[in-house]
Amino acid sequence: MENIVVTIYYILFAFSFIYCMYFAITGLFGFKNYHKSMFGRHKPKYKFAIVVPSRNEEKVIGSLIKSLKKQRYPDRLFDIYVMPNNCTDNTKQAAIDAGAKVIDITVPVKVKADVLRFTFEQLRNTDYDAYVIFDADNLVHPDFLARMNDALCEGVEVAQCFRDAKNMGDNWLTGSYTLFYFIQNFFFNRARMNYSGSAAINGTGFMIKKNVVDQYGFNTVTLTEDSEFTGLCALRGIQVAFVEDAITYDEHPQSFWASWKQRKRWTSGTLSCLRTYGSKLLKTFFKTGNIACFDMLVMYMAPLMVVLGFFLSIILIAFNVLGVELFDFFSYLYASGILFFIVFYLLNVAMNIFVVKYNKKSAKNIVSGIIFFSLFIATWIPINIICLFKKTSNWEEIKHDRNDIDLDQLVN
Repeated sequence: MENIVVTIYYILFAFSFIYCMYFAITGLFGFKNYHKSMFGRHKPKYKFAIVVPSRNEEKVIGSLIKSLKKQRYPDRLFDIYVMPNNCTDNTKQAAIDAGAKVIDITVPVKVKADVLRFTFEQLRNTDYDAYVIFDADNLVHPDFLARMNDALCEGVEVAQCFRDAKNMGDNWLTGSYTLFYFIQNFFFNRARMNYSGSAAINGTGFMIKKNVVDQYGFNTVTLTEDSEFTGLCALRGIQVAFVEDAITYDEHPQSFWASWKQRKRWTSGTLSCLRTYGSKLLKTFFKTGNIACFDMLVMYMAPLMVVLGFFLSIILIAFNVLGVELFDFFSYLYASGILFFIVFYLLNVAMNIFVVKYNKKSAKNIVSGIIFFSLFIATWIPINIICLFKKTSNWEEIKHDRNDIDLDQLVN
């Protein structure tokens, strides 16, 4: 019986190890062409519709629009649309006062994708070349549209920007969110651009060429329309580019409870994507060899793999208590107890410091995030376990109120 249990453990461990090594190895491609821009510079050519779904964002919508009006891009080549929905405040009037156009949403809205789908249909017969989607709490770098124009000039159809933070120094949680996106920017998005894969759309600051929406629609069905649309792009053979020089500054949740609700929604949406698209992505990968399909499959598997890794750790503890002897190197490290966790914690801290320095930020402004980032990741374990058994079905607003941060403070 013991041999059977150990064999099962090794099979599961091998699967988990290979999964982790895949991300570790592909992440190394982020170092290719270090600090080199991936797109050349081009003259302004394309016209953008900037669309901003907004729910009770009266406090911050004006700051976003103000930053967009500072774009170093011809005014005639972009318009700003705000789409208030389910609001109980004065978001609509605040958007109008700041100089944006407003699209009234006249259909029921349960998720952000409902707003986008309605908006794209309203703008279908316009002369825009591409849509750019922001969240109302963002601030936007003055060169954002110019850099997205560069990408369009080089044939890009869908692109994700670089997600920076406007409140990284508020507390350990906002600092951890900042590091999470810095790590994703470098080790996933930048890495995949360097081996002709696809970046991942992650919520805000992404661009879609209008003819893509006109042809395919925006027919996402999960709570995570960004991740789902990335998977749909992979299935359709559309590369999602990472435009590292197009920057948006995001407001991250300051309260743990808000973060908990947000990440439960993310995890539920990811698991829904796995159920809906997992087999299609695997079949398309084997049929076409499109690495983006495989990348999205392994991304959708992430909650399952986190839970598997946690339970493998519990099994290892049980084996140590029961005196079951294992012979792999990892088990010997784990058996060393506290030393094992210290080594992996320090490696994590080193990675955090690297991405902070790579992005030319001051570590002192995010020191609590660097120290407690491992805790932030660990809190995802119970979230993933809960979501395996109880799906989050409702989108809940995240309150934003940091309107005291000026764009000039953030732009390097």
